[in-house]
Amino acid sequence: MHHPSQGGRHELGQNFLVDPSVIATIERLVARTSGPIVEIGPGDGAMTLPLSRHGRPITAVEIDSRRARRLERRTPQNVVVVNTDAMRFRFPRHPHVIVGNLPFHLTTAIMRRLLAEDRWRAAVLLVQWEVARRRAGVGGATLLTASWWPWYEFEVHSRVPARSFRPVPSVDGGLLTIVRREAPLVADRGRYQDFVKQVFTGRGRGLREILDRTGRLDRTAVREWMRARRVAPYALPKELTAEQWASLWHLVADGAADRPPVRRR
Repeated sequence: MHHPSQGGRHELGQNFLVDPSVIATIERLVARTSGPIVEIGPGDGAMTLPLSRHGRPITAVEIDSRRARRLERRTPQNVVVVNTDAMRFRFPRHPHVIVGNLPFHLTTAIMRRLLAEDRWRAAVLLVQWEVARRRAGVGGATLLTASWWPWYEFEVHSRVPARSFRPVPSVDGGLLTIVRREAPLVADRGRYQDFVKQVFTGRGRGLREILDRTGRLDRTAVREWMRARRVAPYALPKELTAEQWASLWHLVADGAADRPPVRRR
C-alpha cells in the first residue's frame, strides 16, 4: 500500500516484495484457504499476478492511483483493482481471505481494523519480523494479541530478510497467518477486552498481585487458578497463553466478584 505525501512531507511508501521464494511461500499459504481474496497494498502486483492464476476472485486495494491503473491493465478478469485507502475500504460482507504486504509504519493501525472486521476467515500477512513474533505470542504477547486471542489463532511462519524488499528496510519482515476460530474461547468480547486491558496496565509485582489489585477475584481463587494452570505468581500478563486468558476470564465472569453488588434498601 503506497501512501502519498501530506503537508509537504516526503512520500510514505511501502517496501515492495521482490523475492520469488517468499512470493511462492505466500502462494502456498493462501492455497490452504478457499474463497475470494482481498489483497491489501498490491503495489505493482508481485503477489497479485501469481495469485490471480489460481482463478479465485481477487479485490486488490491500492491507494496509489498510478499503480492502481497500471495493475488494472496487467491483471485478468478475476481481479478487481480498487483505488482507495485500506483504512477506508469497505470489506465484503461475504466470507473472504485477506492477503497483504503491510507497510511497516501502518501495521498496527491496519491490524486493528482487520481484527474488528467479522467476515474474513483467514489472513496471510507480511509484517515487520518483531510484530509477527509478538502477534503470535513468541517471547510474550502484546495487549492487542491477548485482546483478540479468543477469536483468532496467530502463527508466525518464517522470517523474511530485509533484502527481499525494495527499497531495503532497516528491519526484517515476517510471514504471519491469522485464522478465525470456529468456536470463540470467550463469548463477551467487550467485557473480556476491558479485563485484559485492566490486567496488562495494572500495577503489581507479578500476575498474582496485579489480579489481586483488580478486585475481581479473591486471593484464594487466584492461587487455585494459578496452581491449576501452572502459572507462576510472578509471571507477567504477556506470558499467558490464549487458553489461560480464556480460563481466567471465565473464572472472573462466573465469580461473585464480577457481579454487580446488590443494593440494600
